[in-house]
Amino acid sequence: MNQKQFSWLWTALVTPFKDWNWIDNEIDYVALDRLLQMQIDWNVDWVLLLWTTAENPTLTNEEQIEIVQFAINKIAWKTKIIVNVWNYSTKKSLDNIKTFDTIDWIDWYLLVNPYYNKPTQTGLYLHFTTLADSTKRQVILYNIKWRTCVNVNTDTLLKIIKKSKNIIWVKEASWDLNQMKEVIEKTPDNFIVFSWDDSLTYDLVKLGGDWIISVASNSIPSEMKEFVDLCLIGDTKAKQLNDKYNEFFNKIFIQTNPLPTKTYLASKWIIREEFRLPMCKMDEKEKKEFLDFIKENNY
Repeated sequence: MNQKQFSWLWTALVTPFKDWNWIDNEIDYVALDRLLQMQIDWNVDWVLLLWTTAENPTLTNEEQIEIVQFAINKIAWKTKIIVNVWNYSTKKSLDNIKTFDTIDWIDWYLLVNPYYNKPTQTGLYLHFTTLADSTKRQVILYNIKWRTCVNVNTDTLLKIIKKSKNIIWVKEASWDLNQMKEVIEKTPDNFIVFSWDDSLTYDLVKLGGDWIISVASNSIPSEMKEFVDLCLIGDTKAKQLNDKYNEFFNKIFIQTNPLPTKTYLASKWIIREEFRLPMCKMDEKEKKEFLDFIKENNY
């Protein structure tokens, strides 16, 4: 199978909440339905559930299962569904995989390098291969050094994908274009290499990468879909759109993700401006700067 057919637009979806009570506000499924419908309406190809953009660490196991089942009921047959099953603990990640393996219509899993304690390259190899080998589903490896304090070196990645054939792509977030280029050059031709950041995507595609798991497509799915399609066919207009949207890509990270994205969606009355601690509303200065930019540029 040629995996390159899958290199389209993916959205790392936010989780909408009801009225804020600091810790355990309820999930707003009416708003979640609206968000999923937006992805369908603009032909987004994939939806990633339960990632940090979704405030996953604040969700209970029961809520995670409910969100996935709700999304399946809404978008199965219309988009592909990826579920983050990551946990720092290999055992807890195995438990997540065991749970979600019982649910039909999940297409792929996402796994990230464990955070904070900085496993060795051997530990990373054992972690990823153990998890990938526990499921028949295909797996995306997410290398995000700046959040986890440990990098999956390219040689380690090559060993992992040689051992575990169902790891068919990587979301490369080392923040190092040289490493991204090395990964693209050294992995098999049909191996998928994604950018983690909307603002780096155009450069990664020029290096031979395959596209983006996007935060921006929560807010502007139609624009991102056009941008993706033009990049994938090598249209010269892609560069113009990259220049046009680049400031927006940067502004949605003016404070910690997903604060600006959810603030944008709330300003359009799509969701409430609600979070779960330790996520909270944007600081007033940054919020005003962000919303002024949105208004002035007609986003």
